Amino acid sequence: MEYFVQQLINGITLGSIYGLIAIGYTMVYGIVGMINFAHGDIFMVGAFLALIAFLVLVALGISTVPLALFIVLLVSMALTALYGWTVERIAYRPLRHSFRLAPLISAIGMSIVLQNYVQVAQGARVKPLPPLVHGGYTLFEGNDFAVRLSNIQIIIIITTIALMTGFSFLVARTRLGRNMRACEQDLKMAALVGIDVDRTISLTFVIGAALASVAGLMFLLYYGVVDFFIGFLAGVKAFTAAVLGGIGSLPGAMIGGILIGLIETMWSAYFSIEYKDVAAFAILIIVLIFLPTGLLGRPEVEKV
Repeated sequence: MEYFVQQLINGITLGSIYGLIAIGYTMVYGIVGMINFAHGDIFMVGAFLALIAFLVLVALGISTVPLALFIVLLVSMALTALYGWTVERIAYRPLRHSFRLAPLISAIGMSIVLQNYVQVAQGARVKPLPPLVHGGYTLFEGNDFAVRLSNIQIIIIITTIALMTGFSFLVARTRLGRNMRACEQDLKMAALVGIDVDRTISLTFVIGAALASVAGLMFLLYYGVVDFFIGFLAGVKAFTAAVLGGIGSLPGAMIGGILIGLIETMWSAYFSIEYKDVAAFAILIIVLIFLPTGLLGRPEVEKV
C-alpha cells in the first residue's frame, strides 16, 4: 500500500507537467483547429532558457533560491512566449487559409528547426543542474517503506493548480477569454463583430508557450537534466494527454496529463519500464475506440 501511494504521488507530479504542456495543444486546436507539433520543442526551449537564466543568476551572485526561482520563472516565460509568437507568425499565419496539411507540415518543420537550433547552440550532451529545492515530508511509514512528499513535488502540484485556476478564470471571465471562445466558434464571424482575430490567435500561442516554459522549468527542477531531444517525447505524450482528455477542453487536457503520468509511473513501478510508453499509448487507443471524443471532449456538429 505504501509503495502504491508513493507511485501515486510521483504519477500526479509527472502528470502535472504533461498537463501544462497539453493545455497549449488544446488551446491552439480549439481556436485554429490545427495541431501545433512544435509545441513540445517550445517546452524544451523553455527548459534551456530556465537553465541559462539560473547560470546567469549564479554568475551575478544571486544565490537566494526563492528569489532565483521567481526571476527565472519570469525570464523563461517571457522569452519562451516570444518563441511561441514567432512560431505563429512564421509557421501558421501565412498558411492559415491554405489547405489543412500545410500548417501541419510547417509545424513539423519548425519542430525540427528548434531541435537543431538548440543542438547547435547548446550542444548535444545532457545539461545537468544541481538540486536547488531540498527537503520534504514523510507522510507515513509501513513495511520498512516511507511515503515521502518532496518540496519540489509540492511546488509542481501547487503551481499547476494555481495556473490552471488562473487560466480557467482568464478564459471564462476576461475579454481575451471571450475573444478566444468567439474565435473557437467561428473565426469569420468573430472578425465581423470586431474581434482582432490575428491578435487573439497570437496571444493564444504566447500564453500556451508561457505555460510550456513553466512546465520546462518544473521538468528541470524535478529531473535535474535537459537535452535538445526532451521536447519530442514529452510533446507526444502531452498531445496524447490532450486527445485522451478531449482535444479542445482545458480541464480535459489537465486530466489527460495526470492520467498519462499515472499510467506511465504505475507501469514503470509494477511492470517492465521499457514498455511504459507503449502502455500509455495503448490506453489511449482503447479509450478512443470506445470514446472517440476523449473523456471531456464535445462531438463536433458540422453545419450544412
